Amino acid sequence: MDFLNGEVLLFNKPYGWTSFQLVNKVRFIIKHKIKVKKIKVGHAGTLDPLATGLVIICTGRETKNIARYQEMFKEYHTTLKLGTTTPSFDLETEVDAYFSFEHITEEMVNSVLKEYLGETIQVPPVYSAKYINGIRAYDYARKGKNVKLSGKKIIINTLEMLRFDPPYISLRIVCSKGTYIRALARDIGKSLHSGAYMTSLERKKIGDYDIENAMTVEEFERNLVFL
Repeated sequence: MDFLNGEVLLFNKPYGWTSFQLVNKVRFIIKHKIKVKKIKVGHAGTLDPLATGLVIICTGRETKNIARYQEMFKEYHTTLKLGTTTPSFDLETEVDAYFSFEHITEEMVNSVLKEYLGETIQVPPVYSAKYINGIRAYDYARKGKNVKLSGKKIIINTLEMLRFDPPYISLRIVCSKGTYIRALARDIGKSLHSGAYMTSLERKKIGDYDIENAMTVEEFERNLVFL
């Protein structure tokens, strides 16, 4: 591998890691392998710490092409819990509200999912990395301050239910850059006259790049020994 001229590396990000932690670990491994003090390493799209799955990491001159990978459509598999919400709409925060979900049927879910196909305007969750007056939205949210985020155009090409097991539903989503699955969970819950939050998220694909071809950090480090 020629890390200085540029490589595209596919990683399966572990649960609990930030994308920046993954980048820093990969950079550390490469620097020690090829004995250099500096090398450019960057990721082509953030994945939340509580999510797992595919992260593309570029090295060397290939970092100039990161924007191209970021523009690609992504595929996610997620599980939502109906009847409850959290402030962050995932497991980062504790449940703060309860709703009825016994009225929700499989047919109702499939009908609601169709409403979110195509081009829509999505308001990011308050627990997001969006900047407001130079400060991340989640910093305001964690201090209990109310903030207003403006909507952004997104495109959802595929939104199908994989499993209906109330209060849980599992979904497959193919969407454009900038789509917040936590915000989608929030909106689907409301459309079902209930509430919902995300209990798991895995990124399966970025464009034609597939999680099946990704490696763990441990596998990467181990394989470099033989290069």
